[in-house]
Amino acid sequence: MSKPHNILIVGGGVAGLASALALKKAGIDSVVLEARSPDETTFGVFLTLGSNGLDALRTLDADARVREAGFPTPAITLRSGTGRRLGETPISGTAPDAIPSVTIKRSDLYAALRDEVTERGLGIEYGRKLVDVRRAGEGVRAVFADGSEVEGDAIIGADGVHSTVRRLIDSGAPAPVYAGLLNTGGYVRNVPVDVPPGTYEMIFGKRAFFGYVLSPAGEVWWFANLPRADEPTRGELAGTGGAALRKHLLDLFAGDAGPAVRIVASTPEITDLLPVHTIPHLPRWHDDRLVVIGDAAHAPSPSSGQGASLAIEDAVVLARCLRDGRDVRSAFARFEAERRPRVEAIIKWAARINNSKVAGPLGRVVRDAVLPIVLKLTARSGMIGEMYDYHVDWGGPAAASARSEVASTRAA
Repeated sequence: MSKPHNILIVGGGVAGLASALALKKAGIDSVVLEARSPDETTFGVFLTLGSNGLDALRTLDADARVREAGFPTPAITLRSGTGRRLGETPISGTAPDAIPSVTIKRSDLYAALRDEVTERGLGIEYGRKLVDVRRAGEGVRAVFADGSEVEGDAIIGADGVHSTVRRLIDSGAPAPVYAGLLNTGGYVRNVPVDVPPGTYEMIFGKRAFFGYVLSPAGEVWWFANLPRADEPTRGELAGTGGAALRKHLLDLFAGDAGPAVRIVASTPEITDLLPVHTIPHLPRWHDDRLVVIGDAAHAPSPSSGQGASLAIEDAVVLARCLRDGRDVRSAFARFEAERRPRVEAIIKWAARINNSKVAGPLGRVVRDAVLPIVLKLTARSGMIGEMYDYHVDWGGPAAASARSEVASTRAA
């Protein structure tokens, strides 16, 4: 096998676009192949992009647009459903040169990365739904639903939690794990909230979890996690963001302290419910020509605040491994060895937070008593700093690998 010169990137979300930018920096040609149309790629509400994700984008000279489109969110205040303050946790890096974490609309993050990709002359092709991969000499041929085919030296599967590439690598790969939560959210103006802009308030309600943040423009951005034991079927929740969901949310948050009821009641449009899925452990990340990154390989729950950041880190590390590796297989192996400990430790940490969100009456009492202690211990451990201060050393892998090992040990 030889070094790759042309990589096919399946998936045009955050991981795929970041991969195109990173490969360009590594001197490797690529094309992004996205199943949806351009209009269908602006979905979801908002997310927090951590200092570590922004640092990885800074390595690619691609962080400025993202920072301008979002706003700094350095910390989270946690409260019980009675309004009791349980503690505060930072969600930004601690290094002197750390970029503060930002909260950004998913559509704005996508647009910022897409503009970077197109301005650098990199290709994005839409309507490319992958159905199969065939070997073609030392390369691969991607086969799409419309019968078209594209050849390349290797394929990066950046196609999300329901990845097709993952199944093509291993037909027995575990399915995404339903986390027992549904997610929704929205935006609203003219609802007074007693918090400074950029500080998250998150409330462990009696029946559901509610989080909100005030933007510098005076708009409240909010989300809700609703416990549901049985996993919805694919497509079951389409069209759920109407009056019935609003009433259900108002019933769930009635009696909880905080502004959830006022915020939900005044929100003009509430997004459809979406199930939360994770991939805590994927046995095979790659074969000799295919590799998965981001949510396709290791989807954490949104509770981690790290999904997009880890995907961008993946893109930069993988491009560096392909640049320096003797061939594709060894580069993929090196990538997995460096990334797996860090990402799986963060997934475990986020899973513990999810368990707190679905606690019953007795569990809530225990959680509210223990959580302040846990937050203090977490702060003292340095885990937050290791998570958000992670830096990919583009000039050489040793420092990044060592830091990943430290972070995974502390996060576990």
